[in-house]
Amino acid sequence: MLRSGTVIRLHELQAIGKSIRAITRETGHSRNTVRKYLRAAGIPTPLPQKKRASKLDPFKALLDQYLAQGIFNCEVLFRLLKEQGYSGGITIIKDYVKPHRLPKQAPAVQRYETKAGQQAQVDWKICEYKDLNGHVRKIPVFAMVLGYSRAMYIEFTKRCDIHSFLRCLMNALEYFGGVPKTMLTNQMKTVILSMGEDRKPRWHPLFEDFAATIGMVPKVCRVRRPQTKGKVERVVQFIEQNFMPGRTFTDLRDLNRQAWQWCDEQNRRIHGTTGERPVDRLVQETLGVLPPA
Repeated sequence: MLRSGTVIRLHELQAIGKSIRAITRETGHSRNTVRKYLRAAGIPTPLPQKKRASKLDPFKALLDQYLAQGIFNCEVLFRLLKEQGYSGGITIIKDYVKPHRLPKQAPAVQRYETKAGQQAQVDWKICEYKDLNGHVRKIPVFAMVLGYSRAMYIEFTKRCDIHSFLRCLMNALEYFGGVPKTMLTNQMKTVILSMGEDRKPRWHPLFEDFAATIGMVPKVCRVRRPQTKGKVERVVQFIEQNFMPGRTFTDLRDLNRQAWQWCDEQNRRIHGTTGERPVDRLVQETLGVLPPA
C-alpha cells in the first residue's frame, strides 16, 4: 500500500504528460503498481483488518469480576487466571488493567537507608479473607524485613499475643540466619506495655528478656511517623495487595506453607529500590550469631 502523498505524486506526473514507463523509471515503483493507482478513482483506502483473537478474550469477563472486587495487582491477576487455564502472558493483562487503575497520588517521602546488619523492622497486619463458605474472616500476620537487604519473612498466627510474637520472631531470625543489631517497631501493645513520662517504652518483660538474650536492641519509631519503618509498612501492604487476593487454603499450616513459598519467591526477585535480589544482599548482612537451640 502506497502512502497518499506518493499516490498524489503519481497523478501529478501523469497530469504533466508523462507515460507510465517514465513514471515507473522516475519513482522506482513497478509498472503494474503505477497503473493500478493511476486507474483507481481517488486514493485507495486500506480495507479494515479483522481483529486478531487474543488469549485473554475468553477470560475478560472473569478479569472484570476481579477488577470489580478491587484486585488490580497484575501478578495476582496473572496467577488467578493461570489457575483457570489462561496460557497467555502478563503483558496483555497489564495493558487491559491499565485504563481501570486510579492514578497514584501518594506524597513523596525521603527514604532512610541503613547499613548491613544494622536494623530489622517488624509489624503486625490484620488481613481479611473469605473462607470456603464465602464468609469474611480476619487473621493476623507477622512481618519482618531487614533494612539493608530487604529480605522479608512473614508468618500467619491465630492471635497477636506475646508468645505468638516471640515464636514468629525466632522463626524469622532463623530464616535470615542471624540477629540484626536493632529491631524497629511501632508502639504495638504486644511488646510495649506503656510509655513512661520520659517517653521511653516499658517493654514486656518476656520480650525484653528475649531481646537481651539474643543481643538485639529494640527501638520504637516516632509517633505518627510510620515512614520511619516504611520498609515493613511496604511489606504488609504488599501482603495485602499481592499475596492475599484470591488466596485459598485449607488451614493455618497450609496458609503458612504458601506464605513461606511466596517469601522465597519475592526474596529471589530484583527489588525495585535496590536493583538487586534480597537473597543476594542477605549474604552481605553482618548479622549476629543465633544462640544455641
